[in-house]
Amino acid sequence: MPSHPAFFAFTLGAAALLAGCGRGGPAPVAAAPPKILHLGNGAEPQDLDPQAVAGIPEHKLIMALFEGLVTEDAKDLHPIPGMAERWEISPDGLVYTFHLRAGLKWSDGEPLTAGDFIQSYQRMLTPAFAAEYSYLLWFVRGAEEYNRGTLTDFSTVGFATPDDRTLQVTLKSPVPFLLNIIASHYTWMPVPLRIIAQYGPAHQRRSPWTRAGRLVSNGPFLLKEWSPNQKIIVVRNPHYWDAANVKLDEIHFYSIDDLSTEERMFRTGQLHLAREIPLAKIDTYRRDYPAALHLEPHLGVSFYYFNVTRPPFTDKRVRRALALAIDRESLVKNVLRGGQSPAYVLSYPGTAGYYPRAKLVGGIEEARRLLAEAGYPGGQGFPTVELLYNSSENNRILAEAMQQMWRQNLGVDIRLANHEWKVYRDALHGHNFTLGRAGWIADYVDPHVFLEIWVTGNGNNDGVFSSAEYDRLFRQALLAQTQAERYECYQKMDAILVEECPMLPLYHYTRVYALSPKVRGWYPTLLDNHPYKFLDLAE
Repeated sequence: MPSHPAFFAFTLGAAALLAGCGRGGPAPVAAAPPKILHLGNGAEPQDLDPQAVAGIPEHKLIMALFEGLVTEDAKDLHPIPGMAERWEISPDGLVYTFHLRAGLKWSDGEPLTAGDFIQSYQRMLTPAFAAEYSYLLWFVRGAEEYNRGTLTDFSTVGFATPDDRTLQVTLKSPVPFLLNIIASHYTWMPVPLRIIAQYGPAHQRRSPWTRAGRLVSNGPFLLKEWSPNQKIIVVRNPHYWDAANVKLDEIHFYSIDDLSTEERMFRTGQLHLAREIPLAKIDTYRRDYPAALHLEPHLGVSFYYFNVTRPPFTDKRVRRALALAIDRESLVKNVLRGGQSPAYVLSYPGTAGYYPRAKLVGGIEEARRLLAEAGYPGGQGFPTVELLYNSSENNRILAEAMQQMWRQNLGVDIRLANHEWKVYRDALHGHNFTLGRAGWIADYVDPHVFLEIWVTGNGNNDGVFSSAEYDRLFRQALLAQTQAERYECYQKMDAILVEECPMLPLYHYTRVYALSPKVRGWYPTLLDNHPYKFLDLAE
């Protein structure tokens, strides 16, 4: 890969400075420059409160600032000790006992205890807080009932603290992937309730406690600066339990919506990472910057939400018609060009050995038949529908390709509407849309992760889909005695999603990004998580 001009200029400047010190005696030993990692991070984050966010830009930041009971190995993301130095699981798989490290502290130097975890989980489950990811705690006995308001005594929920360094979690049924969730997702991380209380009610969303100078965290880094719509700077946290092994001094996360701008900043040495390459530049990178280009498996799926409470998508025939009228093979080959695979079912094939049998079957003629049967022959009388997507060059190109296919194959004209990240997220979560672009990146490696969001009332069920049979199968899966029995429930759930089409699956992801060869400790991972405490920069 050609040298990055900015890094090259810095190296020459440093050499000239040292050479100039040679006159009149031995040169003083120069202090090593700080190790600062510069990362493109996409859109401006909604917030930095681990319990009030649900997006990838937020996730990348929070993983630097906070840490849960268990954290991730850098190479394959298997669970390793975090705030807890060890744990035991009861023989029946229902009780997890976590033993916290001695002397844990928040970033302001105050002690961090098991009680902080329980208070955090109570906040997450408080109905008034309406946390989108509260369902990742529902595995705990009584947690779902408390979250739904049918149980009001939190002391009866399955959390207990025998002492300040011991946290006991009692589940309602065994969850073989629980440690993976705790390791990879911020839902199970603690938040400082004593700090939050200084800035308003504990259940207030978008509380000002997350601003620079106020935010207190417990991860390898702490918040130094937040310049809205520009960048967020985190610095090494001296009170982190493993601070001696954190290699970077600072990380600068840049909020850049425009992919071309981000790619240009990478190419000129201002960034070590461009999180996504513009589609038009992929072939250029293959030819000119092969050492920087990364195309890797990514456990996620791109799809469009149908709001099933809004016409015309209250009719599943219309939903299926739009789903069948898409040439996914052409999309991945001619539009995306990053090794993605067409998705005819939501679940990612091969996740922890699970391969869905169900898939969308039928072509354009079937799509036209269904649309005519629903009362829109040749697209006649089809209402004005707006496709909502978050601002991004790649999202726009994909939306325009979809728009053209629907117009050509069904005679349906879909209007496109792009919004910046916060507005887009609020519209989706508030169900204030008819058709919306979405992507689901697995929070942990298990097929459960792709199917849980379609349960009635799930915080991420933005299309408001509901099926009593689907919900029953979901509960049955969690009570299954074997993996084979659990996976068979998932097969039936996938079949319901294919038949009902509450969403339109498009393609299964790959990660297509640019990374400087200077970055050390960065490994390809299915979740695209790269624990920052293990990262380093070459001299």
